[in-house]
Amino acid sequence: MNFILGIIIALIGVAGVILIPWIGVGAFDMRILFGIVVPYAAMATFFVGIIVRVIGWARSPVPFRIPTTAGQQWSFPWIKPNRIDNPRSTGGVIVRMLFEVLTFRSLFRNTRLEYRSAEGGPKIDYEWEKWLWLAALAFHYSFLVIFLRHFRFFTEPIPGFVHLLESLDGFLQLGVLPVSGLGVPSVYVTDMLLLLALLYLFVRRIYISQVRYVSLPADYFPLLLILALGTTGVLMRYFIRVDITAVKTLALGLFKLSPKAPEGIGVIFYIHLFVLSVLVAYFPFSKLMHFMGVFLSPTRNLSNNSRMVRHVNPWNYPVKVHTYEAYEDEFREHMIEAGLPVEKMPEKPAEQEGESSEGEEKE
Repeated sequence: MNFILGIIIALIGVAGVILIPWIGVGAFDMRILFGIVVPYAAMATFFVGIIVRVIGWARSPVPFRIPTTAGQQWSFPWIKPNRIDNPRSTGGVIVRMLFEVLTFRSLFRNTRLEYRSAEGGPKIDYEWEKWLWLAALAFHYSFLVIFLRHFRFFTEPIPGFVHLLESLDGFLQLGVLPVSGLGVPSVYVTDMLLLLALLYLFVRRIYISQVRYVSLPADYFPLLLILALGTTGVLMRYFIRVDITAVKTLALGLFKLSPKAPEGIGVIFYIHLFVLSVLVAYFPFSKLMHFMGVFLSPTRNLSNNSRMVRHVNPWNYPVKVHTYEAYEDEFREHMIEAGLPVEKMPEKPAEQEGESSEGEEKE
């Protein structure tokens, strides 16, 4: 029942995020607050929060090499090392980070433990998490393409790469939607992929018992918030009419620090903008900060060269030590009297050596 409570809390939170601009703009016409003040406050929170988090991570001491290894370390010439999963140089670390950031290599290699029924009792098995990897890849790249496509609202003239992305992303042609009667030139594939990937990630978090057990409201809330963001965006493009010219006027004003809140945009746009603002402001305080944490993670950004380089903790302060040699020099005679073994016997004085030699000659 705990996971149901977590989902309910997250749903209430997202519903509140949607209702606030709905009432604020629809009933009280608070266009300046939700169109200008809130976006600027969200961006300020975003940048300040990220800077504080990154500085905190950068100041954390990492005295030892602790990279995650998934292959053979470099040792002897006749043993083939894994230069990507167990890098020994900066070049190997860079290649590893590129694979990690661009293709989610560690997630691609991830497996999930399963208990399967078999004769004689349950059997432990491991399943490759390929669908999780595909969903994560589709979600992140779809979100990136959608973010780049939105540059058409912030720039004049529109950059050429934006037109290229729109033509590649919108190869699915659609005539007139029967719901709204609006002529829509194309359906963006990334819009559909984003929503499908989010639905899969949400259902997976509920369906798999191990993931459901460790899930908290903080895990459900970002998923539902991004799902609300994508849904409102799809509604504006395909079903609900908004004034695109007024939207671009508002976006350009925000970007050029000369904001204006024109009339006639529509409440759905302010809901979309407020959901985005909440997501942006929530970003530095959530698990979504992994997009910056991956670059500062010592398990990823360090080379595994412990066999080649002696690593001394730079935070070690000078400590006065008392070695065993000094201890024995100080207490050697007492140790011999007590019958304790010593590594170095005391040297005899020259007179004693002379007397012992004369005694030997007399004998």
